[in-house]
Amino acid sequence: MSPTVSSPPRTIRIGSRKSQLALVQTYWVQEQLQKFFPDRQFEVQTMSTQGDKILDVALSKIGDKGLFTKELELGMINNEIDLAVHSLKDLPTRLPEGLVLGAVTEREDPADALVVHEKHKDKQIDTLPEGAVIGTSSLRRLAQLRYHFPHLAFKDIRGNLNTRLAKLDAGEYDALILAAAGLKRLDMSDRIHQFLPSTLSLHAVGQGALGIECRGDDTEVLELLKALEHIPTRDRCYAERAFLRQLEGGCQVPIGVNTTLEGDTLTLTGIVASVDGKKLVKDTVTGKASEAENLGNELAQLMRQQGAQEILQEIFAQIERG
Repeated sequence: MSPTVSSPPRTIRIGSRKSQLALVQTYWVQEQLQKFFPDRQFEVQTMSTQGDKILDVALSKIGDKGLFTKELELGMINNEIDLAVHSLKDLPTRLPEGLVLGAVTEREDPADALVVHEKHKDKQIDTLPEGAVIGTSSLRRLAQLRYHFPHLAFKDIRGNLNTRLAKLDAGEYDALILAAAGLKRLDMSDRIHQFLPSTLSLHAVGQGALGIECRGDDTEVLELLKALEHIPTRDRCYAERAFLRQLEGGCQVPIGVNTTLEGDTLTLTGIVASVDGKKLVKDTVTGKASEAENLGNELAQLMRQQGAQEILQEIFAQIERG
């Protein structure tokens, strides 16, 4: 009787967008998995998403919550890839049937950052001159900063990080508001002029964390991903995502959050703001980290009672009208 030859373990295919930041994040995940499982093979496959292709239209006007994820999700459903690495802030709170959030990695600084043109290097966000042009593609940042700084001008900006910074340096903008995490991951921390405090700009849901999505029935991949799960970040982000899900807001709606975790006590603050910056609802809840999603649901309900739903309905109507 011939001895049984065991087949080698399957190669795990990791899906990524083609942008520089997405690839840096995906190769980091590949490196971590390879470190934890040196006998396994992990290969990266890249795809272009709708959000990567449409660069001449404001994100809020494209009207799609899965702009940077749909193609990757289709790849998993069609068994072309086994998992996908996302900036968690880009991942919709409702996933396609059969797919799950397999792991949330340790969070980088979730703050928004001010990056200025050289001529404003002695300024902060609150000392920029009247009419200074601030570039941002985020309705969340736009609404909050208009609320605090109605004297500033805001202009949409699209493109990858290098493209945006080139436009700033060429003088098309006086400053940009970007995610500190992206700048740090691309070794561009030196461009951060000011970290915006949460009193001025609550960050996006999931900002700074990576979300790794996979098929819900792929027990092998789910087991591998446990090595990358960072439980404190997961609890904070689950609370944030539950809050966003209950308010039915996509990544292009002015909803911001801030979470802190001390021991087992999780504090979640949220805002909903009108695009013109004239209306803003804000509140905070505190509870056990083990009940993170319940906390997010509770905060959403509280803020609905304070007028958040009316603000969001106005925004959805504006977006539908184009």
